[in-house]
Amino acid sequence: MLLNGGELDGRRLLSRKSVQLISQNHVQGKLDIMGYGLGFGVTSEPKFLHELGTVGSYYWGGFYYTSFVIDPEEDLIAIFMGQLHPTGGLNLDTKAITLPYQALK
Repeated sequence: MLLNGGELDGRRLLSRKSVQLISQNHVQGKLDIMGYGLGFGVTSEPKFLHELGTVGSYYWGGFYYTSFVIDPEEDLIAIFMGQLHPTGGLNLDTKAITLPYQALK
């Protein structure tokens, strides 16, 4: 639904402008490590890219080793659900989110 600008199965659940609003950086220039939208981390500048990714993507992670990224430019959603806490220093979530980007032509 978010990747499709607020529509799911032909039904509008959020306005296109609402999706734009929640996925833009609302702390522009105030943090050096990441941007924050309304409920998401936002990759609003190239300096926020850690590996593969796209400026304009947004993401979040959960307590039990879950994470997702929504990338409108690449028409991509990647979801990782590890269900593990503590993680013991694993970085499988980062690798799993990177794999779909590596598969893009």
